Amino acid sequence: MFLQLFFGSPAIGIVWVVAILSSLTIHEFSHALVGKLVGDKTAEREGRLTLNPLAHIDPTGFMLLLLFGFGWAKPVPYNPYNLKDPKWDSVKIALAGPLSNLIIAILAGVIFRLLVGGGVIAHLNLLAVFLFLTILLNLFLMFFNVIPVHPLDGSKLFFALFDHPKYAALRHAVAVYGPRVLMIAVFISAFTSLNVFFFVSGPAFGTCNVLLGQSCDAYFTSIFSLL
Repeated sequence: MFLQLFFGSPAIGIVWVVAILSSLTIHEFSHALVGKLVGDKTAEREGRLTLNPLAHIDPTGFMLLLLFGFGWAKPVPYNPYNLKDPKWDSVKIALAGPLSNLIIAILAGVIFRLLVGGGVIAHLNLLAVFLFLTILLNLFLMFFNVIPVHPLDGSKLFFALFDHPKYAALRHAVAVYGPRVLMIAVFISAFTSLNVFFFVSGPAFGTCNVLLGQSCDAYFTSIFSLL
């Protein structure tokens, strides 16, 4: 995807990279910040309580994200023994990332409406494209990361809700088979035209439509029609 963007329109390619870097950085920073707020300074001591993208980007994960649309950032560490309520404080740390993505998407949506809807900038101005890609990337990050499968953020909530002994078999199945199924789905989505993650893209585009008050799918198509 990045190569197509970069060779078709280097400016849009750069804007897309900046949107990815900022979205991933804020996501990981939010994990670190909430970790500190609930009593654990592990992430801060390891230099993760920062908005410097270099502290959060995993080179391999970032390259795969650019080339195939799927990748990862460095996971933010925390020590549950430093938490007053390890069970639910862990959930707070985990969900801080997706929540930050939602907040950023909403803020970008408001700015987009003010600037584009108000006629301040053109529909396909680079700033408008950046705001749109920021909205869409953050929504995808949010909906993808709440999938209740390790190592995604949603797994912390899942295991906290189903911690009763009677759910032991369910927890075991999700812990053992969940990551395998997720990896297979990622490979299928990356190397075929199948929309395996329709339950992520559907809500993401639907929420984007609400934030912008227009078809985000059509806007996305109009951007790529420039290439």
